Amino acid sequence: MPATNLNSFLKSEFPLEEYPRILLSGDGARQIVHLARTNGFDLIIMPTHAGFFRRTLLGSTTAKVLNEADCPVLTTQHAETISPGQLEHRELVCGIGLSPDSERVIRYASETAKAVRGNLTLVHVIPASAPDPPLQLDLEEHLESAKRDGASRRIAELQGAAGSHAPVRILVGAIKEMLTEEARRLRADVLVLGRGSQSGAIGRLRDLTYALVRGAPCPVLSV
Repeated sequence: MPATNLNSFLKSEFPLEEYPRILLSGDGARQIVHLARTNGFDLIIMPTHAGFFRRTLLGSTTAKVLNEADCPVLTTQHAETISPGQLEHRELVCGIGLSPDSERVIRYASETAKAVRGNLTLVHVIPASAPDPPLQLDLEEHLESAKRDGASRRIAELQGAAGSHAPVRILVGAIKEMLTEEARRLRADVLVLGRGSQSGAIGRLRDLTYALVRGAPCPVLSV
């Protein structure tokens, strides 16, 4: 029986008296989101697609949960093979934009880092411009410097409002590649990303979130 199998799964690691099992029927993503919402869950943890194409697909259930859940979602393509890191090594990398919603993301990342006594680094990526003729290189460098200065000032405002004092890295390039490489360079345990304050296709940059979950060298916490 399915209930019997569920109750016996990882029984020694997660004793039934401490970790209740819930068996539901219907659309998986819809049931997970509804259960988390009605019970006021603080976090949903789930793997990505576990099949042959997991490097290019999230799986419909995980994608729907990422898009619709109200609470943060922790997921990774490495869930079935990843080994826990050393307890003394807690590195969080938070990818941020410059919108007002980034204040919420920074506050969450900062509070999480404090709770686990970890280190937090904020990373903002300025999209690289298309190559220009040599005569325009000086102008491009000037514009890039101005963008960096503007981003630095804005992030300082956001950190001040969020009560955060994390070091900041401002990079130029493709957002996905820059964030994943920085997470790898800093040996991040978790990459924190904002999904926006609204559920559904309009409220969240789903494609970027999905791409980062697929390519990140560590678990991704979408808040």
